[in-house]
Amino acid sequence: MTLAEAVHVKRWLKGSAYTIRLPIGCRHCARGAKLVLFLTGKCKMGCYYCPLSLEKRGKDVLFADELKVEREEDILIEAELIGATGTGITGGDPLLQPGKAARLIRLLKESFGERHHIHLYTPSTGKKSISTVAEAGLDEIRFHPPASMWSRLHASRFEKAISLSGELGMNVGLEIPVIPDLENEIRTLLEFASDLEVSFVNLNELEFSESNWRMLRSRGFDVKNDISGGIGGSERLALRLLSSVPGDLPVHYCSSSFKDGVQLRRRIMRRARRICRPLDLITEDGTLIMGIVETDIPERLALQIKNEFRVPKELIEVNSELRRIEIASWVLEEIAAELPDDSFIIEEYPTADRLEVEREKIRIRQR
Repeated sequence: MTLAEAVHVKRWLKGSAYTIRLPIGCRHCARGAKLVLFLTGKCKMGCYYCPLSLEKRGKDVLFADELKVEREEDILIEAELIGATGTGITGGDPLLQPGKAARLIRLLKESFGERHHIHLYTPSTGKKSISTVAEAGLDEIRFHPPASMWSRLHASRFEKAISLSGELGMNVGLEIPVIPDLENEIRTLLEFASDLEVSFVNLNELEFSESNWRMLRSRGFDVKNDISGGIGGSERLALRLLSSVPGDLPVHYCSSSFKDGVQLRRRIMRRARRICRPLDLITEDGTLIMGIVETDIPERLALQIKNEFRVPKELIEVNSELRRIEIASWVLEEIAAELPDDSFIIEEYPTADRLEVEREKIRIRQR
């Protein structure tokens, strides 16, 4: 079969699309059930399009979703809070630390069972590193060759690494961004993937981030519209490529809006349902709404509110770290005028960093 023999393209969520079937890791991801385990920000590749945040880029830090991991048990706690059915290990380059990656793969498998699906992204091809994570139980490895190699992968270190990974029992894929002016190079990569009978190819929409926008703009790229960070021309090329890949090669195009509108949103909703307290309200986006009272005496004022207004204990809590009282929004709206301190209704993400989305003043203390 040749590239000219088109296959049916299945349109999917938020502009994504695929042929044949989705990679197993992507199915878990689409349910919001994949823990994102960021192993390290270190990487030797230096890709100009790398979207990694400035907080993580080049730094040896470990995150489980938005939680900065201080001890490995934190990873298990976060996985439980989202009801994770799998984990995606990412970076940086996780295979710069194969021993650490293998240890965490074993930890997750021992804690959640062999059915807990684990995939890993890497530009590395070392035989020892690949064997180390395979022996630990890695299910799926996704190689990210640099753009300079997309047209010359035959007989390269990636061909050897792909063959080895398959022999070790892992599903093997390639994953790259769709760079609009590299159509010929991507087509050559797809031919290579078909020849080697890899499990899948993932094509990601190229997008701007805080760390790569200068490099992308210097190459003449711009956003596709005013509400997206996706690069103009990337999605159009991806869909054209999908319509002309070999019929037996599974290819998945993942849009930038899918990551936020489906993957992240569903993961957030899963976490919100598990951490929601009686005093919280969950929005349709999975954020939490609560009332807060900012005060220098949170413990004393909380006790006063409970006694004076007969607020049930499950509808009010003290957050000593943030020096505030957290209280059911509908309760606060009734009593705010009687309180001596600043009161707000806030909306937060249910993630470990508790990013605040919006704040509405209910009562501001007169100073």
